[in-house]
Amino acid sequence: MELLWAEDVTLSAYDLQDALPDRKLASTTVLTVLSRLEKKGFVARDRASRPHRYRAAATRETHMADLMHEVLGAASDRTAVLERFVGQVTPEEAETLRKLLGS
Repeated sequence: MELLWAEDVTLSAYDLQDALPDRKLASTTVLTVLSRLEKKGFVARDRASRPHRYRAAATRETHMADLMHEVLGAASDRTAVLERFVGQVTPEEAETLRKLLGS
C-alpha cells in the first residue's frame, strides 16, 4: 500500500515487484496480494490495459481516518477512548483539533 499511496499513477504488479525492497517475491505472489487488497476495497484495478494496473482506492489519510473510526466504534466507552486520545496529543495537534471542530 505504501508504494501505491506514494505514486500518482497506476502501477502494474511488475512495477510493484521491482519497487519492493525484497525483489525475490514472485510476480504471482504480488498479484495474489493485489487481488486480496482489491477484494477488501483497498486497491482499484484498471482492467483496460495489460498488464492490469492498480491504484490505491483511497488516500492514506482516508484509510487512517477509517481505522480510527473502526477502533472508536469497537470501544465500549467511546468517551474514555476519546479522552485518552485527546490527552495524548501535542499542543499543536490540540490546536488543529480545535480549529477543525470550530471552537
